[in-house]
Amino acid sequence: MPGSHDAHGYEPPRVVASGPTEVRPLSLRPGAALGKLRGRAFIYFAFDIGQWIDLEDARTRLTSPSEDARIKGSRRAPRYFQFSPLPVRVSRAVAPVTFGHFATESGVDLTLYDFGGVSVAFTLPFEADTDRLINLASALTDDDQLPERARAEVAKVLEQTRASVTRAALSDLTEDYLVFQVEALDPAVPPSELCERFRGDLARILRSEPEALSEDEIADATAVHIAYGREDVAVLDWNAAFLFDSEADDSRAILEFANMELLEMRFLDRQLDDSLDRAYESLSRKGGGLPSFPGPSRAGLVQVGRMQVDAAILFERVNNALKLIGDPYLARVYRLASQRFRLGEWNAGILRKLEALESIYEKMSDRATTTRMEVLEWIIIVLIAAEMVIPWLTSLWRR
Repeated sequence: MPGSHDAHGYEPPRVVASGPTEVRPLSLRPGAALGKLRGRAFIYFAFDIGQWIDLEDARTRLTSPSEDARIKGSRRAPRYFQFSPLPVRVSRAVAPVTFGHFATESGVDLTLYDFGGVSVAFTLPFEADTDRLINLASALTDDDQLPERARAEVAKVLEQTRASVTRAALSDLTEDYLVFQVEALDPAVPPSELCERFRGDLARILRSEPEALSEDEIADATAVHIAYGREDVAVLDWNAAFLFDSEADDSRAILEFANMELLEMRFLDRQLDDSLDRAYESLSRKGGGLPSFPGPSRAGLVQVGRMQVDAAILFERVNNALKLIGDPYLARVYRLASQRFRLGEWNAGILRKLEALESIYEKMSDRATTTRMEVLEWIIIVLIAAEMVIPWLTSLWRR
């Protein structure tokens, strides 16, 4: 899909969720095929539509019914693990998209986050053996219809809520993520067997690869997994996740948010690159002769300062949107997903660029101060010269 996570030349890791599923222990030989899988595929697309969104005002402008996109908290845990502020979710009717014998549902969910992000979710039910599921994963990965429809729906939402969005503009960046939520296997398989005896099949599903993979690739694809109980397991890869769980809504919400966060990190990183280029151009401008009037320097300072503040605010809003307390399991899911997506490395890179922008701002401020001092010195020189010349001219005139 366009906007896949290897767009920057790396494969960030990811994490998965769990839930109770009724299974019968089964004696399986190593390397046996998974059999038939039944569940739903969720395809997420993340977009940026502006600097930030007034969610309460946006809710009143949406033509479709909306609701709070909250963490439901299906596990036994305190209720503090939550988005803040709560995103707004709206459902829209769309025509199904077919992929061979499979088709998406006739509805799509859009989730609006206050930091200017919108996530679009398609749902596709499936019942297939491993090979057919891998073919489906390949079709979804290479498809152009879903991203185009997702962008069209986001554009409609933006038109309806434009007055609620600061600096409204639909970015050309896209980030996608594919989640296979499997609710039943035939024959039944204990979840603990999945990451041991069926690593090869899981890796091929996660990597959308019809051919057999090397042991190194299998190990990397299935390296990040987590389970809440004995009847669930989540395997997270950089571009897809496999959730063997009948109640994985919260885990999917965490993965959807992590995908949205990655998109915002990419968006902010590109903005900072542009800001650094413009700031460097402002810093590199040289004037000849006498010192220039301080006005242009002040305008450049204001511009660079605004870039710096805007980037810092977006960075803080994205990183503080999810309160990581109250639910240890979901907190671990988020932490593992962040590791898979290399969000820590994105954060470190963005902080370095913010520091570079701060350094340029300080240099421009110092230069503006120096320019003002030079202008004042010239004014003093002119006044002293005038004080000396005017009396002489006056006496000369009187003669």
